[in-house]
Amino acid sequence: MELEGRVWKSKQQWLVEVPSLDIMTQGESYEEALEMIKDALIELVRCYFPTKAGKDFDVKVHDYKKGVIGITTTDNKLLLALSLRRQREKSQTTIREASERLGAKSPNAYAQYEKGKIRISLEQYEKLLHAANPFQHTLLRVI
Repeated sequence: MELEGRVWKSKQQWLVEVPSLDIMTQGESYEEALEMIKDALIELVRCYFPTKAGKDFDVKVHDYKKGVIGITTTDNKLLLALSLRRQREKSQTTIREASERLGAKSPNAYAQYEKGKIRISLEQYEKLLHAANPFQHTLLRVI
């Protein structure tokens, strides 16, 4: 699984954004900006999942040029769980509300996805993402 991001030059800085993770950072050079997004994501995952993101957890930034990057990690369950949680928080939705939009009978069922306990298929991820934040349109594509 790979999440798409973008890189562009502002007047003085290079900016990097990964919309599905609701994260943005910057650097003085293109290379520094890519390193900054990698570091930011590692710290973000360790903040949200302190007991699961061990020392071997790593993020890779794939540079596809023309302003497009891809983000992969050594643990896809955590990457997707982080995406769901960040989108739900962005929409100011509770776990109960996301669960109801998903049609689940129990909020605990949805919460298991956000905790990174359940492997998510691409089809399921799309449904969960919409339940987490129905206001966010995310383009999912296979590279």
